[in-house]
Amino acid sequence: KQGNSRKTSTSASLTYTKAFDCVDHNKLWTVLKGIGIPNHLTCLLRNLCAGQEATVRTGHGTTDWFQIGKGVRQGCILSLCLFNFYAEYIMRNAGLDETQAGIKIARRITNNFRCADDITLMAESEEELKSLLMKVKEESEKAGLKLNIQKTKIMASGSIT
Repeated sequence: KQGNSRKTSTSASLTYTKAFDCVDHNKLWTVLKGIGIPNHLTCLLRNLCAGQEATVRTGHGTTDWFQIGKGVRQGCILSLCLFNFYAEYIMRNAGLDETQAGIKIARRITNNFRCADDITLMAESEEELKSLLMKVKEESEKAGLKLNIQKTKIMASGSIT
């Protein structure tokens, strides 16, 4: 009976609040070391980030200069790549590769798709999806990133065969 083999799926579309601005530099260096980026390249990246300053222009004038202690540089060609390394670290710590929660696509269990700070989590049940969400939320917060609840969308779909 085909009716017995049908399954439903649920998914959550997530994004972070000010993701690129919240990358913790010290954690980023640890992440880069952990994935095997050579020390001399990490040192170059540290030097690129060191001593960054900014000022803010408002309708009332310009603020004093202040140090920037976190985040990846706006407009820098490396920023997306560095953020993706950081996000991969979060997902690995959340254990998404080790869990059996997800949906089967081409005979593989898949539970997430990511592009920079946009994440889609997928599961066969609301309980599985909630578990994935909580793991990602917890590990994201440990890394200094917060999920943007206002932009989170949950969707249940019909049967998958």
